[in-house]
Amino acid sequence: MSAGDTALTIPTALVRDLVAAQFPHWADLPVEPVATQGVDNATYHLGADMSVRLPRFARWEGQVEREQTWLPRLAPHLPLTVSRPIARGVPGEGYPLQWSVYRWLDGERVDPDRLDQTRAAADLADFLRALWSIDTTGGPPPEWSNGFRGVDLDDVSYSPVVAWVLQQKIDALAGVVDTDAITATWERGLAAPKWGGPGVWIHGDPAPSNLLGDGARITAVIDFGTLAVGDPACDLIAAWTVLTPHGRDLFRAALDIDDATWARGRVWGLSGLLPAPGGPLDRPRLAALLADRD
Repeated sequence: MSAGDTALTIPTALVRDLVAAQFPHWADLPVEPVATQGVDNATYHLGADMSVRLPRFARWEGQVEREQTWLPRLAPHLPLTVSRPIARGVPGEGYPLQWSVYRWLDGERVDPDRLDQTRAAADLADFLRALWSIDTTGGPPPEWSNGFRGVDLDDVSYSPVVAWVLQQKIDALAGVVDTDAITATWERGLAAPKWGGPGVWIHGDPAPSNLLGDGARITAVIDFGTLAVGDPACDLIAAWTVLTPHGRDLFRAALDIDDATWARGRVWGLSGLLPAPGGPLDRPRLAALLADRD
């Protein structure tokens, strides 16, 4: 979701040059791309126990500042391991944006089909309960560089749930799935009461690509670039992208989610499950979301 920005090309040689120029004490360490790259950031191994993460799009440069500032403050209050920045890079060597060095976290991106769903539901609920309870003083609101995560569903800012983005995804699935059912779920979320309390800390995208595990368990949460203070319904993305119906029931009960927040959370879940036009569709998970009721 890059709002039309041109993606930066970030070859390994450039990352080596940046590290050598700005952190010469690490200049002799090997730099290698990680096996699975994200869309918005390029990530590289730096030696055996560090990683380098560089935004591919100008929109996401603010995520560097956000993670550098807030992760050291939030991490001590969270029950799962999270990414921790250990150095900040600045533009140079032809690369125009800020970037970060992190301590490397062991584990693989979680496979929901391998997770112990009872344990995963409890671990995710414990993590979100802790995150949502941390003092938000000075925290960033939903804004351009965090993808406006945590906004109200009827907000017109360019977020994953803004009307034109969802409608484009729905239209692309015409004749493939029951788009009327998708629209009805969206409309129920829009009709639900908005979040009435103060904003809480939200991760913004606790989907499988941002969770690490050892097979059956979730061991760490990564990529806090969409961190914001907003509607906790956004973090219910996890209910639909990570958990099975059994796990989802346990998760909702553990967090005591009210009907209105659950309805809004389903729309955020749709934003994570509906593919970009032409992309792969997870039919079973979408069907489970559409079958759910408050």
